This record gives sequence, structure tokens and C-alpha cells, in this order.
Amino acid sequence: MEITHSKVKNEIIQKGLERAMSYQDFRDLVKALSKTGGTTGAAQTEDFVGYTKVNESRMKRWDKTLKVSETATEAIQNFKGNQTWLVIAESWCGDAAHVLPIINKVSELNENIELRVVLRDENEALMDMFLTNGGKSIPKMIVIDNTTGEVVNTFGPRPKVATKFVADYKAEHGVLTPEFKESLQTWYNLDKGQSTITDLLELLGV
Repeated sequence: MEITHSKVKNEIIQKGLERAMSYQDFRDLVKALSKTGGTTGAAQTEDFVGYTKVNESRMKRWDKTLKVSETATEAIQNFKGNQTWLVIAESWCGDAAHVLPIINKVSELNENIELRVVLRDENEALMDMFLTNGGKSIPKMIVIDNTTGEVVNTFGPRPKVATKFVADYKAEHGVLTPEFKESLQTWYNLDKGQSTITDLLELLGV
């Protein structure tokens, strides 16, 4: 039974990899959608179209301004493994817009790390394997060891500091209000991607 389950799991991951695109292709997609008034995902709503447009600006800014320290760069370059980072995302996701550019920048610093991106709503079976507290939260990064083909880790949907920020607010207020979501965006901007870099370094074990 376990062997069958493992086989099905591997087939779902493999299918996700086959459907995956490069980070640049994802960026090109978001850019095109932001110009034409579109969005990825099953819910083609006016709100999601608006989020996609905002996220194009966010990712463009992160792509240009993110700084990785010399210490972090050296640690990333010293990683000796061989991995594929498969990230589940959508163009409308605010957390993805802040986190995915940082994941990309880190992956670019080591040729043994390949970044691929898949859309959540087009890969339901894959998403269902990597839920966060029972929810389909994105971005969700699946770390695959290219030597064994095994999933060795996951990351997301947010860096640990932001995860605690969200959890504490939910515990006190029950739901995330528009005001809180705005404060979360402010936190991302002030953090400048450094918490995500720290978490990725820990994930790499460097």
C-alpha cells in the first residue's frame, strides 16, 4: 500500500515538473496579464485582476532592488547538493509577489539549484499534497533532491517571522482584516527580503 501511495505521489510531482515554467516565463506571464487586464487561476474576478497588476509592480521592484549580503552569497554558493525548487503560485498572490523574487535570486547564486514555477489551480493534486494547516496557501516551495528524486523539504507560504505575525493576529482577531493585510505588505517592504533569505539558508543547511 505504501509503495503504491509513494508511486502516485511521485507521478503527481513529476507531472507538476513537466507543466512547470521558468521564473522568467512566470514573470513574462504576469507582465502580459497585467497589461491585458487578466489573471491566472480559476477565479477570474476583478479583484484578482487588480492584484495581478499590483504584483507585477512588486516583483519588478524586488527583481531590481533585492540585495543579498556577501556572507549569504558565499553560503549559498557553498551548497553542494543538487536540487529543484518547485514553487506553486498564482499571479494574484500577494505573498508570492514578495517571496518568489527572493527565491529566484537565491537560486541564481548556485547552479545546482533549479527553480521551476507551477500554477496552483492547474495542479490541484500537487497542491493537495502540500497543504499548510489544511489550506491551499501559496507560494509553496517543494524541495526535490535531483539525485534521489525525493522531496526533502518545503518552504512557504511566508518566511517564519511573517508566519508568526499572521498567526498571532489570527489568534487575537479571528480573521485577517484589510488593515492587517496592508500592514503585512509594509512588513515585507521593510524586511527587504532578508527573512526569506535567512529561512532559505537554513533550508539549505549552510
